[in-house]
Amino acid sequence: MAKSVPTVGHHGGVSKNATDAVVVGSGPNGLAAAIELARAGRSVVVYEAEDTIGGGCRSAELTLPGFVHDTCSAIHSVALVSPFIRSLPLADLGVDFVHPQVPLAHPLDGGDAAVLARSVAETAAALGPDEAAYRRLMEPLVTNSANLAAEILGPIRLPRHPLALARFAPSGLRSASGLARSKFKDRRAQALLGGLGAHSILRLDQAITAGVGLVLGTFAHAVGWPAVRGGSQVLADAMAAYLRSLGGEIVTGTRIDSLTQLPRSGLIFLDVTPRQLVAIAGDRMPAGYLRRIGRYRYGPGAFKLDWALDGPIPWSAEACRRAGTVHVAGTLEEVELSEETVAKGGHPDKPFVLLVQQSVFDDTRAPAGKQTVWAYCHVPNGSTIAMTDQIEAQVERFAPGFRDLILARHITSPADMEKHNANYVGGDINGGTQDIRQFFTRPIAKIVPYSVPLADPPPGCKGLYLCSSSTPPGGAVHGMCGYFAATAALRALRRQGV
Repeated sequence: MAKSVPTVGHHGGVSKNATDAVVVGSGPNGLAAAIELARAGRSVVVYEAEDTIGGGCRSAELTLPGFVHDTCSAIHSVALVSPFIRSLPLADLGVDFVHPQVPLAHPLDGGDAAVLARSVAETAAALGPDEAAYRRLMEPLVTNSANLAAEILGPIRLPRHPLALARFAPSGLRSASGLARSKFKDRRAQALLGGLGAHSILRLDQAITAGVGLVLGTFAHAVGWPAVRGGSQVLADAMAAYLRSLGGEIVTGTRIDSLTQLPRSGLIFLDVTPRQLVAIAGDRMPAGYLRRIGRYRYGPGAFKLDWALDGPIPWSAEACRRAGTVHVAGTLEEVELSEETVAKGGHPDKPFVLLVQQSVFDDTRAPAGKQTVWAYCHVPNGSTIAMTDQIEAQVERFAPGFRDLILARHITSPADMEKHNANYVGGDINGGTQDIRQFFTRPIAKIVPYSVPLADPPPGCKGLYLCSSSTPPGGAVHGMCGYFAATAALRALRRQGV
């Protein structure tokens, strides 16, 4: 069972010994960069500010003893299609991805629910008048899911699978609101797509919100939406153990505020957002780059609750009791209003709530007969307004008697998010807003977006690289930001003959 202590690495200060590469930050992307460098035979040291590794991939007993909660990432909807994650010997390292009976349910008033099952056919059959429309939309994407994943999980480049992108783009570049209403007639299918699109943390009338929903729905059908048995921390610890087996080192409890703190190294990787990048290395960057990256935009924050429950949530819709993830929101119109309110700086009375009930399908998360539940809603960046009552009212709306089961709750405000993980600026768990402008230009428009120019490099440094979710392909636990940053650096070294 995952605990809130590091199982790999050691606590200490910065070594004075030179190394081939240094990575600041032990989130999945930082660990991915370190692993790829170590695979290439480079010596690497990872420095983590917190006492526990993992960044957004951590777990802890937040409520009561024996109740294991994920502090941020909970369902790994992209991990199983990530080329980097799939390259790791995770099974040998003790990682077990467990699947719920149903990846996703979206309850509606009256005991009804839209259900995203593993099968496209099963999902479509339950959507009544939209059965044929759902199959036409999703079947081609699921058939080409591996090629689509290879294109989506990467930086801008010449397409390697142009047919997969051609099938995806006409719908994927649209707004979730527009696509839902043009394709579907019934409230179930419309709400299902709207809830998926809301993972974009944008207003649903914005371009590419449909694409976010379609990608997540495609992956749910193709590989499922699993959790890691025992907690997300298990995945981070496994990655760290693999890095150590390759000769890498991890030092926890060591905050890096300036490049001058680091040992002499040929390569420096920062698993941070642009704000921390400027704080750590801004005095060494060209003025033009500083101006451009200073315009980087952060998105809404998250207000999160974790509950220890005396039993499973008594959902009115039976399908919700079998689902790993539940979108607690109501109709498409309600999801739209919630996300529009946040975008305008307000706090919705009926927020779109993303809820995960891991202990329904992972019995290591809670004592026998008890349950752990993870949930959050979107709020304006830096919000100081508590949303506990609004979130719990939404769950009670679709599961009467829910509140009576609460044994304990843990509240994580946007400020708590940032305190726990400095990359979550103002509670933004996505490393920056990912609208159509910033989706393709993270952190700025640049041929190699990971490379950071230095006007005054530290002695021996041959390159500084950003490897966080503020670079392509953005947020989620997939490691691809770190992987691409590392491969870009290794290509540059080969060109230099190093």
